[in-house]
Order: sequence, then C-alpha cells, then structure tokens
Amino acid sequence: MIITGLRGVGKTVLLSEFRSSALDRDWVVIEIEIAKHDNDQFRRLLAREVRRALFAIAPRAKWAGKLKRAAQILKSFTVTVDPQGTLTAGLSVEALVGEADSGALDADLTDVLVALGEAAAQHSQGVVLLLDEIQFLTRPQLEALIAAIHKTVQRQLPITLTAAGLPQLAELAGEAKSYAERLFRFPTIGKLSDFQARRALIEPASDSGVRFSEAALDTATDFTDGYPYFLQEFGQASWNLANGPEINEADAREAKTVVEEKLDSGFFKVRHDRTTELELAYLRAMADLGPKPQLAGAVADLLGRTSQQCGPIRSKLIEKGLLYTPEHGFAAFTVPQFDRYLMRAIPERTVPDVRKRKRTQT
Repeated sequence: MIITGLRGVGKTVLLSEFRSSALDRDWVVIEIEIAKHDNDQFRRLLAREVRRALFAIAPRAKWAGKLKRAAQILKSFTVTVDPQGTLTAGLSVEALVGEADSGALDADLTDVLVALGEAAAQHSQGVVLLLDEIQFLTRPQLEALIAAIHKTVQRQLPITLTAAGLPQLAELAGEAKSYAERLFRFPTIGKLSDFQARRALIEPASDSGVRFSEAALDTATDFTDGYPYFLQEFGQASWNLANGPEINEADAREAKTVVEEKLDSGFFKVRHDRTTELELAYLRAMADLGPKPQLAGAVADLLGRTSQQCGPIRSKLIEKGLLYTPEHGFAAFTVPQFDRYLMRAIPERTVPDVRKRKRTQT
C-alpha cells in the first residue's frame, strides 16, 4: 500500500508500527527515508539496505543457491556507482555479469528485488520495504520501484512494499505506471473527528488520574482542528501547565499559546526558511485566500501576474513538498494550518518586483 496524508497526521508512526509487526513475524525489514537525490544516490541507498537484508536472511556461512545468487546480483547492481566495492563489503562474491548491470534503473532494480525475493522464499522468510517521503522520488525512480514490485507479485515472491508520502502520491504513481492502481491500495490519513480528538486527550490522561474539563476540550479541538501532531503537542503542554487533577480552560488557553509559539519556531519555521522571496510571496497570497485548495489563477491575480508567470514558482513549491495538487489547476498546503502561520509571520502581504530583481542580478 501507499499511504498518503498531510504533514503531522501519523504516516511515519504507522510505518513504525508495520515494522514492529513484520519483525514480530520474523520478516526482514528494509527501511529507507527518501530525500531528493539523483538516481545514483537512490541506487546506493537501496544497495546498502538490500545488503543488510541478505545478512538478515542468513549468515554468510550459510549462503548458497538463491542467496548467493542474490549477493552476486547485488554486487552487479552497485558496480556503476561504487567501483571501490564499499557498498558490498563482506559479500565475498563476484558480480554476476548480465544481471542488474545495464545501468537502466527499472531493469536493474527488478533483477535485485526478484533475486532478493527468491532468496527469501528459499529460506521461508518475507521481506517488506518501508519507504517514507516517497514523493521525493523522481519519476524514473518511482517507475523503477513500481515495476520491480510488480514483477515480484507476478512471480508470487514473499516481498512487498508499504510507502508513505504527501497526497499527490496516488496521482504520481498512476502516471508512473498504469498498473499501479491495481498493484497498490492508497489509504489516506487525515485529521481526527471531534470525537476522536477528544478521546486522544481524555484517555491517556484518565489512565493517570487526570481529567480535561469540557471547556478545555473545546479549546483543544478548536485550536488543533483534529490534527494528531498538534493534539500531541497540546496534550503535553496542557499536562505540564496544569496544577491539579483537572486540566481546565485556563490551562488550555495557556497551552494554546505555548504550542503556537513552539510550532511557529520549529514545525512551521523550518518550512518557511526553505523558501525564496518569490515562493514565500506566493504562499502568503494563498494564505490570504484561505486554507482550502486554491485555483492557480486566483493566486496569480493577487500577485498581479498571470498563471503562466507564476507557474515555475508553484512547481518549485510542489517539488519542495510545501504544496500539492488535489485536482487540476488547484494547489493546497501540505502543512496543516500553514495559512494561519503565514498570516501571523507576515502580517502584510508584499509582491516582489521580479523585473527589478532580474536587472539587479544581471
């Protein structure tokens, strides 16, 4: 499955739960957090983790048959990016010429995962790949990954993939390979309902003999809007501030201030700091329009430009993971309440003069 959702809704936590479940059943787990890399770096990350998986399936002294072949194919996979052999240190095998050495990631990755799956099957084990931030894969990388998993499914090998990322993932996967919709499920994690958000605060506190007043819960659910990470921070802050066995409205209001300051200086600011002046102006214009998905033309109008002029800025913000496109022509924030933060951080919206800036750079 490929799990999608905004920032702070629990995707990474869920992958950690899957890891625990897999290890409880003696499966081999491959974990990778994707960053924006080129093909060679992605190849390196995969090679490093597949090498570790081979040793997890069986110690080298017991390598034979499919497991030895998988090690040889892995060595072939790394030749172009690691001629010194550091990624395959300790394998003590020769590269298998003609396997996983074409330089084409889709073909080579398929060879590697099929070989790994065959080795796991020979040793009656399963392998699960847990990939986080998968939206940062390039299209060729995503195509290669989907094609490789598709082949392992066709051959009924005990290897599977669960990935997590931002909401545009389902669309990206479908564009990368038409059969992705048949191969994967795409569950979405969103904010909690009012009832669920209250339970998330009430039950852990109750286990320790502490209760929330109704007014405090009203403040909490209104402020957090049901987003799990915000609820987590609110719960911690209100717990630390309360003096007695009841967390009251005054505690909740003070907690709201503490959490907002913490989010502004960390969770929101790290994303703010990754933007250029023009990108920030685009985001601030979106914030003026509200938290819902906004039409590209409406944002451009606020900036006094055309959609075509703003297109490159919008594309860059999507590439950075700050925006996603829920439907054609619209964009939305990937970070909950980012619009509120921008209104606080930048009270007055400004429109940078692109032409003046270009003349200065020239």
